[in-house]
Amino acid sequence: MCHGTPWSSTVWAPFAEALSRDFTVYLWDMPGYGQSSMHPDHAVDLGTQSELLSDLLRYWELESPHLVAHDYGGAVSLRAHLLHGASYASLALVDVVALRPWGSGFFRLVAANPEVFAAQPPPVHRGAVEAYIAGASHRGLTPEQLLALTSPWLSPEGQVAFYRQIAAADERFTDEIQGRYSEIQLPVKIIWGSNDSWIPAGRATQLAQMIPGADLELIDDAGHLIQYDAPVQLAMALQRWLIGIR
Repeated sequence: MCHGTPWSSTVWAPFAEALSRDFTVYLWDMPGYGQSSMHPDHAVDLGTQSELLSDLLRYWELESPHLVAHDYGGAVSLRAHLLHGASYASLALVDVVALRPWGSGFFRLVAANPEVFAAQPPPVHRGAVEAYIAGASHRGLTPEQLLALTSPWLSPEGQVAFYRQIAAADERFTDEIQGRYSEIQLPVKIIWGSNDSWIPAGRATQLAQMIPGADLELIDDAGHLIQYDAPVQLAMALQRWLIGIR
């Protein structure tokens, strides 16, 4: 299960636990996220992450796993498959970064001024991170959920890492593979929150048309953080998909 930005494996943990009754489930925090290293010398761009995912699957000796990806974990998993030879039994893409354009105005502003943002007073940084993350939910996050998602970014190291990973985002990483989606020859499920304000549901339809045989399912009253907005509906959709193709 692959997370995106600015998330971590935390968003998938309850789903991993539920699916573990029928599957062996693997979670990971990409470098720069969650409990992984936030060292400034460690690259966190999409190109590096996709290479590392391919390497990690080999390390875990997973020859052809079912892969579930959210947000830019979608671009990571697609690049790993199309560019680095990662083999999947199936691919579930949940509100993913895959098609140009992506990245908000906030992304572009940070990319142009990462040192300025990294130097903000901690209370100002905390307010910015909380507002940014809260905006990904359509129904609204509880204080506990918001704290779980923001806490990795609130330490001095996390504050710098938060802006570094945004500055490393670049559309060229999806440009390199967007024209190759028609080459995908494996079962693909696309699941999307119909109220996703970060990546509109129209992208889901476009992506489904580009991947041969892709199955699209929209979930009502859910935004980009579909794991929190519609956890039961998402869990059921994933369970049906994975059991159906196992």
